[in-house]
Amino acid sequence: MAYAFGGVCDSTLTARTAEGVLAAADYADAVMTRYVVEHGTIRDDLLTRPQLLDWIDGNDPLTGEPRGTRFESPTADLILDATINAPKSFSIAAMLDRELAAAYEDLQDRLRDRIIKLWQVELNSRRGHAGAIREDLARIEVVELKHERSRSLDPHKHRHLWLNVKVQGEDGRWSNLDTRVALRFQNVINAEGDLAARTDPAWLTALAAKGFTLNDDGEIEQLAHLVRPLSKRAAQIEANKAERTRWWKERHPGQEPSRTVLDQIDRWAWAARRPDKPGRLDEDEWAARIRRELTEADRGLNKARPAAGIRQLAIADLDLDLLAAKAIVDADARSTGTGGRFSIMDVRAGAIRAVAASGTVADRVELDALLSAVVRSAVKTHTVTLLSEPDIPAHVKRLMGTNTAVLKATLARRVEALSTPGIPLNLESIRLIAGVLDPARALDLNQADAASAIAGTARSVAISGPAGTGKTTMLKVAIAALRRQGRNTIIVAPTKKAAAVAGRETGSASSSLHQLLHDYGWRWAADEAGATKWTRLQPGDTDPQSGAVYGGPTIAIRPTDRIVVDEAGMLDLEAASALVDVLEQTGAGVAVVGDELQALPVGHSGAMALFWSRAANQVELSTIHRYSDPTWADLTMRLRDPRGADEAAAVAKELVTTGHVKLANNDVEAQQAMTDAWFESRRRGESLALVAATHSEAQVISEAIQMRRLETGELRAEHSTAGQGGQAIFIGDVVQTRRNDRTSDVQNRQNWVVKAISRDHVTLASTSDSLEPRKITHDYAAAHLHLGYATTAHGIQGETTDRSLVGPGVDAAGLYVGLTRGKRDNTVVLVAPSGASARAQLAEMMQRQVIEETMDKSRAAAQNELSRAARAHQGSEPTVLPTRGNGGLSLR
Repeated sequence: MAYAFGGVCDSTLTARTAEGVLAAADYADAVMTRYVVEHGTIRDDLLTRPQLLDWIDGNDPLTGEPRGTRFESPTADLILDATINAPKSFSIAAMLDRELAAAYEDLQDRLRDRIIKLWQVELNSRRGHAGAIREDLARIEVVELKHERSRSLDPHKHRHLWLNVKVQGEDGRWSNLDTRVALRFQNVINAEGDLAARTDPAWLTALAAKGFTLNDDGEIEQLAHLVRPLSKRAAQIEANKAERTRWWKERHPGQEPSRTVLDQIDRWAWAARRPDKPGRLDEDEWAARIRRELTEADRGLNKARPAAGIRQLAIADLDLDLLAAKAIVDADARSTGTGGRFSIMDVRAGAIRAVAASGTVADRVELDALLSAVVRSAVKTHTVTLLSEPDIPAHVKRLMGTNTAVLKATLARRVEALSTPGIPLNLESIRLIAGVLDPARALDLNQADAASAIAGTARSVAISGPAGTGKTTMLKVAIAALRRQGRNTIIVAPTKKAAAVAGRETGSASSSLHQLLHDYGWRWAADEAGATKWTRLQPGDTDPQSGAVYGGPTIAIRPTDRIVVDEAGMLDLEAASALVDVLEQTGAGVAVVGDELQALPVGHSGAMALFWSRAANQVELSTIHRYSDPTWADLTMRLRDPRGADEAAAVAKELVTTGHVKLANNDVEAQQAMTDAWFESRRRGESLALVAATHSEAQVISEAIQMRRLETGELRAEHSTAGQGGQAIFIGDVVQTRRNDRTSDVQNRQNWVVKAISRDHVTLASTSDSLEPRKITHDYAAAHLHLGYATTAHGIQGETTDRSLVGPGVDAAGLYVGLTRGKRDNTVVLVAPSGASARAQLAEMMQRQVIEETMDKSRAAAQNELSRAARAHQGSEPTVLPTRGNGGLSLR
């Protein structure tokens, strides 16, 4: 009950300090269950809070004796947290029926046992010089926390598994877990959850006995319609909390509510605006009220249902080849950050997800045999192997999908063939045109060279430049120079948002690259395995998407014209291949303009690097015009691409000493700093970019800002809509659309302010220009709208603001993009106890993943990864995949 009405589930807020974890567990019971897995056998006992503190701190909780070497870094991870989740309709079913509640608990128990056994068998520690030898584990320890509700107190049964990073090897020694392997293995654990939720015979039988079945999304079909009403009610609870917190602070100026007060606020928020408000709320009352609200949402909910049949396919009826193809599609989709490379672990995870969605129901022994066959077929039929060494660890990404490998190899040759040299336009003409366009601004030498190259006759031109080097200014001149020659410029960008920005800033017509490709007959759609297949229509063909006859391109492109791809660093290989096809057909020239060291594409990267290395003309812009402070301009250039570890350390030191780093003691403080910055910037009337490492972290910050605005009365809760995942969105909120929509004329990653919410529509006004308001449907909002106070590097790329604040944990591209958005100030927040720790973190964050645009570079990257991996003792048996255990649910 302490957790049930404690409001926020804090157990994953920090795992970096023992005190932080104990604070997260503050709502848990006085004793917690510890599971010890030793040689495949599980036993459990109970830990008190003091014992838990010792355990987290790397000691034996019963004797207090240290286990191995103590942690040296104050920011070292002490535990790894995995959360067992499932579709929300599972929790609703458990609320409605005690027998289903018991069956669901059993399912989660089976999952827990499987997960912790897999951890003990599959993970490792390291031994020998530089940790070069893999040491299998004899013993691991895990603490489990069980939660019944979400932070808004709606039904959401989930569990947290805390894996202690102190593990015992087969040699009897205690040491630290190889966290690189553990984090990569999480992909398999997540997939195991999907498999259990959809294929566990005992769980599905229990559901069927009550008349319930699963739909294609894995939700309980007869209860899925109740998820959204609960989410809407959760939004009202959050608004009630904000209202009550504001009321309390008005009566206690200068104070912050204690946990006891927060508990009282949460109880009030849950009960407020209900027709029969309880004076005191307890467990039974909460459950009864939830059941009543569910019944009110569906009057037929309590009617007896006849038993349902379990819809299933026999394993013998499954298409093994299709399952293998789906496994590789899954692995390939998750490999964009590693140049298309993936591991056996990734194939295994893809195979598990494919079988989970297949409709089969079978016991674990049969499923394991099937999974082994799918993995073997997938690797043999659909991959190329980048390394030939024996006994390569399963987590090393040394495989590549055949289609991706072919695309890389063929695209490199085709881009090479485009590199016909030409003559740049003379610089005198370029400077004359620049003076006419803007007499007050002269191009620097590199800008002039770049405009000259684009306006020249070379078939392929590549312009690369850091943020703030005036690429847009240069493009205006190049476009005017082409126009004076009677040559057209077709401006495109990888995203519709980037294309709109390029068109607006250059004063020219623009479109997304995909619009141009679509006009030239290219179509893309998912095949049966889920892979995106690109095909090209010829004039007279029937368009499979519209059913109309394709009449050919409507955009005339001549051999003398120039297609300019802006923000080309975000150009993926598939779109680049289709673009090359258009270039080959029309004979036109191309200029790619961008920075491959900023945010990479969502798909496979390397297109910009291919064009750069093979272009007939290459120009690097090097003078930064965005900042008035030349010292900061120089520092951003060094930040973009530090030459080695020593230079990265020097850049990190300068960032700290010049005041561009803000320290926080924990993640909560860091989020608070970013929230405070938003309100301070608004008070000053300045624009601010808040850049987070992940989408989920951006949403945590955005929700904190929204909550404070509710508390201060800036936002009112009278009217709301549900965004992605049931997120509450109110009039006045800053939001971001996440899908291009022609009907409502909104773009992916475009920021808006909610101006009105009616029964049928949500009205949006742009935050960046004077566009007419747009109207989106509530269905669009539920699928493609979320809060936009903070975003990721992908969401902010191409934008310029007054100030920028970057959150902890970003990668090299995120750090660079984030710290180059602000014209007046750019700062990064780090969770670090000292300047020395901050400098070390920054230097590590600057280490970039090598762009692997060719197969040779992918092989080299795989070899480098293998050289850093712990290898098994000579003579030991390699890991056999994927067997062992039973159970499963989804880990998030």
